[in-house]
Amino acid sequence: MTTMIRSAAVLAAVSGAAWLGAGPAFAQEVTLKLHHFLGPAAPAQQAFFEPWAQRVQEQSDGRIAVEIYPSMTLGGSPPQLISQLRDGVVDIIWTVTSYTPGQFPRTEVFELPFVHTNSAVATNLAIQDLYDEWLAAEYQDVHPILIHVHAGNALHTIAKPVRQPGDLQGLKIRTPSRTGSFMLEALGASPVGMPVPQLPQALSKKVVDGTTIPFEVSLPLKIHELVDYDHEFEDGTRLGTAVFLYGMNKARYESLPDDLKAVIDQNSGASIAEEIGQVWMDVEEPGLQAAMDDGNEIIRWSMEQKPAWQAAVQPAIDRWVAEVTDAGIDGQALLEAATAAVQAHASQ
Repeated sequence: MTTMIRSAAVLAAVSGAAWLGAGPAFAQEVTLKLHHFLGPAAPAQQAFFEPWAQRVQEQSDGRIAVEIYPSMTLGGSPPQLISQLRDGVVDIIWTVTSYTPGQFPRTEVFELPFVHTNSAVATNLAIQDLYDEWLAAEYQDVHPILIHVHAGNALHTIAKPVRQPGDLQGLKIRTPSRTGSFMLEALGASPVGMPVPQLPQALSKKVVDGTTIPFEVSLPLKIHELVDYDHEFEDGTRLGTAVFLYGMNKARYESLPDDLKAVIDQNSGASIAEEIGQVWMDVEEPGLQAAMDDGNEIIRWSMEQKPAWQAAVQPAIDRWVAEVTDAGIDGQALLEAATAAVQAHASQ
């Protein structure tokens, strides 16, 4: 038997899976199905899932195989991924935690504007710092491989440049999260929630006037061809970020023999948080370059403008603190802990 990575065209005939293998044949014991919502050409698959699967297979001497099913090939919608994982329909998922509002309220703290700064590495490491004390309660029924962020939500608009907070007044802006909705409402915009695969059509039909996504997502979806302006701060800070769960079915993980659990563990959590953070920083550049090549205006707000933006979004942060506090979570303490942890790692 030989192992190979089959093309997307061939895989369409076998349920759209990307089958990954490496090296000489060994007795395969475990096949894990990995389901996610982006396409096979997305940086998430090519720079994260495929190398991760290859490494797991190599370190297990071929006893673990990973089948990657992109673009919701196994059915359902992106918000249903977490249920598919819990129900054992699939073994591993990659999803945005905010696609299921209310299920991960503590994790939302890292989405808030100006908690995440300009480094996915720093925020990923901060998530690791806070996991045991603050976040673990939200993941008791799954086995997290990694909770991480992307480089941050740049603002992309079709026809109107945003040079100051007031310029967002009245615009319809897509957001992936309720914290993003809080922020946009504080800025006078109308938030429109939708999973990112729906975004190209929404922009092309002017259902929304813009969106908040990183440049790496913009590229495979060709968002840069649908908008005219892209915005971030001059130091790379964005208007919040999204938090992702790369998680495994808990029963499936616990059913593995100890040596195969160890392989998963060696490629989980703190062991890969910095690496994957850097992956997300690195994949921003091609998307940014594509926007510039397409003639978009890249607007970079100055550091002198940052206090005005911080003041404008503070009501959204206060709203989040109040809501999670009412739910029995010490929102202010969590906010302070997350902010301090991100800043500590960003300064290193």
